[in-house]
Amino acid sequence: MKIAGITLGVVILLFSFLFYILSLMQLVPLIIAGPLLFLAILIIFTLLNNHNKFRGFKK
Repeated sequence: MKIAGITLGVVILLFSFLFYILSLMQLVPLIIAGPLLFLAILIIFTLLNNHNKFRGFKK
């Protein structure tokens, strides 16, 4: 599941990066492409950083 999530995240990152390049050429609005790229990077780092954490002993 983790490999599929990271692969999907990389695909979304590539799509949003190309969308950002189009916005730098003023073909699409930059106000849409910037946050989209930020969210793609945030999703990838969240998936990479999500691991089993010790949450204490249950009573």
